[in-house]
Amino acid sequence: MENPNLKENAPALWLSDFPRVQAHQHKYDRGHALIFGGPITSTGATVLAANAALRIGAGLVSVATSREALPVYAAHFRAVMTKAISQPSDFAALIEDTHVRAVLLGPGAGVTDQTKASVLAALQSRKATVLDADALNVFAAKPESLFEAIDGPCILTPHTGEFARLFGVHTQSAEVRIAAARAAAAKTRAVVILKGNHTVIASPEGAVAINRNATPYLATAGAGDVLAGICTGLLAQGMPAFSAACAGVWLHGAAGSAVGAGLIAEDIAGQLPFLLRSLLETPSAFPNR
Repeated sequence: MENPNLKENAPALWLSDFPRVQAHQHKYDRGHALIFGGPITSTGATVLAANAALRIGAGLVSVATSREALPVYAAHFRAVMTKAISQPSDFAALIEDTHVRAVLLGPGAGVTDQTKASVLAALQSRKATVLDADALNVFAAKPESLFEAIDGPCILTPHTGEFARLFGVHTQSAEVRIAAARAAAAKTRAVVILKGNHTVIASPEGAVAINRNATPYLATAGAGDVLAGICTGLLAQGMPAFSAACAGVWLHGAAGSAVGAGLIAEDIAGQLPFLLRSLLETPSAFPNR
């Protein structure tokens, strides 16, 4: 008998929730995404995430970072805003801006006390939050302190190593990955994207989607940062967390497949306008893929 809570990830699963641009909208109507920027030695991951969040349709994207790193980010960006912070309370104050709808922490952030405190500040705000990479690694010694803090819309994006450190489960077979992701989502009350070959997306309510459209060429540095940015940009536009995660993973996979051999992370976001045009103008072209 088919499991109604286990589906293949395809546009039919989330397209009704996908944000549409309306003629009357201004940039704040399309959502402001705030991203925690890493130090001067690791700016690339945040740059990839921020550009992806903007490309997927967020009306405004800001990167908050140290005064030392800010000139590096400013040199990379044209449409992404930069804001200087020196301590977690500064980041918390930026989150409280009523225009901010989604927050991303982790890409290039560093495993530091400031990263941990900033994650907890984001979760305390109860605004839609994506936690990736170092925002997960920083809780490896005491993961319960992260799980207990989640009290709002949240997406966790671990790869298999990060998942093992947080949940103590080394995922191997498809069956183990599905069961482990579902249990992790229930435990954390967050949507879990367990990345890998056939990425698993699990909701706290028990729904699971399996993604099969990706290419192995996505196994390259920075691709996960782009995925985190896409999900954040969709959350900023008001998409529900499970739908945003499913859409983000599918679009990420489709963009990677469109590039194919020779893909680097910078290529992914550039494919999104073509995919979005096809998806929104001719959705029947993607019924089950």
